[in-house]
Amino acid sequence: MTCTQATGPSYQGSKIETNREKSMKRIWTVCLIALLSLGSASLLQAQTGTEKSVAALEQQWLQSQKTNNSELVAPLLAEKFINTGRDGKVTDRTATLATAKATKYNSVDYDDLKVTVFGNTAIATGGFSAKGIDPSGKAFETHERFTDTWVKMSGGKWQCVASHGSPVV
Repeated sequence: MTCTQATGPSYQGSKIETNREKSMKRIWTVCLIALLSLGSASLLQAQTGTEKSVAALEQQWLQSQKTNNSELVAPLLAEKFINTGRDGKVTDRTATLATAKATKYNSVDYDDLKVTVFGNTAIATGGFSAKGIDPSGKAFETHERFTDTWVKMSGGKWQCVASHGSPVV
């Protein structure tokens, strides 16, 4: 009887310990999942915040066209900015700003604007429709798809480093 009593409580004790261990493992697993979820949520919010910031910069660019005010777009373009126009012509920042200043828009709009973030780079894509007078004084109407490449510069400011437009026919 002594032997049974000695093994009985010992067995019972280890079974209780096993249940406690299982409970603790569950608690730790739930805590770990919760922490990972919080980390993922804040990363998603940060990306969403960046996407919204870059989309707002795209809207500022659009506003510069709507108001024929090239000064609104100038700070958005990096010093080494390159534009590839719908005709395939490649222009630098200075030439792009000169064209923006000389172009007079009667109507301009974006559609289907999407921003995708890859670390310190963001790609904005969308549709662009405009009517107006080009720098040579000729009336134009255009429908394009565009791709703008934005980079977060060392000071934390987002700037567009490249833009490309393709005609939609």
